This record gives sequence, structure tokens and C-alpha cells, in this order.
Amino acid sequence: MKRKLLSMLLVGAMTVTMLAGCGNDSSKKTEGKADEKVTLKTVSMFGGTDPNKESYEAINAEFMKENSNVTIEDNSQTSDEEWKASVNADFSVGNEPDVIQFFTDATADSIIATNKMVTLEEIRAEYPDYAKDTLDSALEASRNTDGVSRAVPTTGYWEGLYCNKDLFDQYDLELPTDWASLEKAITTFKENGIIPIACSLNNVPHYWIEFLMLYSAGEEEYVSIPETAPEGWVKGLDLFKTLRDMGAFPEDTDTVDDAYVGQLFRDKKAAMQLDGSWYSGNIEDTENTVVIAFPGVPDQKAEKNSMIGGISSGFYITKKAWDDPAKREAAVKFVMAHTSQAGVQRYWESTGAVSQAAVEVTAPEDATPFAESIAAYTSSASAILAPTDARIGDAYKTLVSEIVKVSTGAMTAEDAINETLSLIK
Repeated sequence: MKRKLLSMLLVGAMTVTMLAGCGNDSSKKTEGKADEKVTLKTVSMFGGTDPNKESYEAINAEFMKENSNVTIEDNSQTSDEEWKASVNADFSVGNEPDVIQFFTDATADSIIATNKMVTLEEIRAEYPDYAKDTLDSALEASRNTDGVSRAVPTTGYWEGLYCNKDLFDQYDLELPTDWASLEKAITTFKENGIIPIACSLNNVPHYWIEFLMLYSAGEEEYVSIPETAPEGWVKGLDLFKTLRDMGAFPEDTDTVDDAYVGQLFRDKKAAMQLDGSWYSGNIEDTENTVVIAFPGVPDQKAEKNSMIGGISSGFYITKKAWDDPAKREAAVKFVMAHTSQAGVQRYWESTGAVSQAAVEVTAPEDATPFAESIAAYTSSASAILAPTDARIGDAYKTLVSEIVKVSTGAMTAEDAINETLSLIK
């Protein structure tokens, strides 16, 4: 009996000791995972003289301070052709980084073909909050050419309608929000000796080509590469003649260049100018100049606030990091630090608060009405679509060259489009 009791006590003691041992091992394993030293190899385009460089490096420094077990080995450079070639070479020989900020358009096709990038869907299955601050329209715009989302973007470019709001106020006009209000503004300005729209039809009419076709055709037809002129494209370009007949453009629109009409706008001799985010640096009167969404066209098919623009880069996580248990979470946290609302806000402000932000941004406290209008415009984009030349290449130059003829009626919009499309083949 004593022997049996002693045996039971010994078994019990051993069991307790084993459980205690297991508990200690588990604790050590958890602590080890949390404190395990990780070296994250990263690459970005924020090198050289890029205005985003300072923000990128500051976020990296803060990230390492908050995650003391992570060391970032960064190799960011200017995104020139030599750099693109080196990235391709690294992926082809198995020397890809853990995280890379790279293009999302056709430039990325060669590295996407290596099948070394993790998809957004796969990452979100394990980390549901990944890219939670990123606008749906921005994620859609940054899909790779195969239609799959892999990258999380920060900023891009936009095109919009610049308006001299003081001229609108002077003639008691509302900023245009549809075709009717645009038509009213054109008529009123024309009657009062103000050029309604600063535009050189022989030099840079392409902003108007894009918006008129998009809003007339709708998204699906606009982004197609048809064999013959689609009805929506024709309808959109026909509006060049309508606008010209209304007196919307400068009288010498066929002979002046883009720089000239841009000066007309800045000198308040013209009320509106359709242009891109790159033009914003030329604006001197930031108190009375605003940027708004394209007003629209008659019987439009595009959704209101659809924007021509591009978000052609973003942060990717490679399978090299994803398949490494020690690196996976560090890589996810790293990308989220750069693409969160706070991170993108920082990038947005570092480039003058005028780029297309991939999140909802807040205008700085000392923001001008100009900057505030850009923040409101870009944050409200219902869709972001790349311009036509991104799909049809050099053939687009032919369409641009025929706009003067289309606007005067010397050539039909259908013939101009068909001539262009025939060159794609």
C-alpha cells in the first residue's frame, strides 16, 4: 500500500514537473518569437532627390524604434531605367528583397511573371486590417495588368478642372457641376470678354479628349481597345465642335501653344483650364484658384467625380518574406506604416499636398483654398482611370493631331478615331 502510494506521488510529481517544464518552454518560445531579431531587406523608388525620400526615411526610423527587434536594410534609389533593370535582374536570380515599392503598370509585368509577389487577397486573409485605410478606387487603379491586386499605393497623379474662382464670383456664377452649369459659365464669360477655357487645340488638347470620351462612353467602353470607333468615343469628341461653336476656347486656339494658354489662365484672362497635378506648381494665386471635378457632359455614362489619373506604384511583399515566419509580420507592419492614413498624409504633404492620395487626406491647418480644394477633389474620386495613351501607345498622337479638324468640322470624330485605331494593328 505504501509502495502504491509512493508510486502515485512520484507520478504526480513528475506530471507537475513536466507540465511546468512545458509551460516554461512555451513561454520561452513565445518570448523568442516576439523578440526574435529580424532583418528586413527593403527597396523603394524614394531615393536620390525624390521629395518623398525624407518622409520615407523618417517612417523607417520610427518603425525600427517602435519595433526594436527589426532592422531595416534599405536600398532605395532613383527609379531610372538602370534601376528598373537591376530590380528585374534581382528577381530573376532569387535576390529579391522582402518588401519593394515598385510600379504596378506594365513596367512590373516581368517581375510579376516570376510569381514572387504575394497577393492582397492572401495577405488580408491573415491580416484583415492590411490596407484598411486605402481607398477602394486607389486599390482598383493600382491593380497589375493581369487584374490582380498585389501592391498598396501611397500617391499618384490626377487631372482636374482648374478654376479662377474670383472670376466666377465676379459674375455671380457657381462653379460648374454639370454640363448645364458649364454651358452657362462659358456663355457668361464669353459675353463679358473673358476666355472661358484656356486650351490649345493644336498643342495640348488631350486632357479634354480624355474627359469628354470617358464621360460620354462610360468606364467600360472608355478603357477598351476597340477595332473601330465606339459610339461613346465619337459622341465625346463631337463635343469639341460644340464647345468651339460656343466660343469656349481662345480665338487663336489653333496656333498658340500650351504655355501661352496657361499664362492666360494665371493672368485671369481665362476662367478655366483642364490640366494635371503637375500644373499646380505654376499657380501663384492660391487664395482664388481651385480645382474641381470635371462637370460632365449631356447624357453622361461615367459616374460623377470619375477622374483621369494614375496610381502606378505601390508597396509589395515578396514570398521570400511571407514564407519566412520571422519576417512575415514585420513585412506586413512595415507596409502598413507607409500606407496608413498617417503615412500617406505625410507623403502627400511632402510633395506640396497636390498629388493624388491613396487615402482620405486632411488639408494641413495652414492650407490654402487651392490645397483644400485639391484634397476635397482627389478624396472624392469615384473612379481613377488611366489616360488613353496608356492603352494604345504612340497611335494616340494621331488622334491628338486631328482635334483641330474635328473641332472645325473639317473631319468627323469617327474618322479621326478610326484613323488612330488602325495604327494600333
